[in-house]
Amino acid sequence: MKVQLNVQNVSASGHVPETVQLLQWAEAALSEIDENTVELGVRIVDENESAELNSRYRKKQGPTNVLSFSYEDPPGASSNILGDLVICAPIVQDEAREQNKNPDAHWAHMVVHGIMHLRGYDHEQDDDAEIMQNKEAQLLKTLGYPDPYV
Repeated sequence: MKVQLNVQNVSASGHVPETVQLLQWAEAALSEIDENTVELGVRIVDENESAELNSRYRKKQGPTNVLSFSYEDPPGASSNILGDLVICAPIVQDEAREQNKNPDAHWAHMVVHGIMHLRGYDHEQDDDAEIMQNKEAQLLKTLGYPDPYV
């Protein structure tokens, strides 16, 4: 399976992973998808844009680490577009520092977590959260990163 990744980095943040890393993490999170090609957008933003999108689409105040926007084909159309992730670089960096995590491991987790949402997983109910977290931990392990929930 091939992942076509469109990366937009509009963040002034210093540490943002290279596109090759983002692609590696996305490929791992999409490895079970039965498609020849999957298209995915990743937009890396700062707090203001994250907060505005979080308020508009989730009705929640303040910035958040990752937002997932699924794509739905219009009636009669078919594409390989999965959707878009919006990742707030300063939030991811702050969380990694506060949680004593390797920044790349936390970035990988945010990409995998966002893609899991695009794939239909969620963590609204405890049972669903356990399934999603176990899947994320398994995928991150294949990438050489520790379980982010331990």
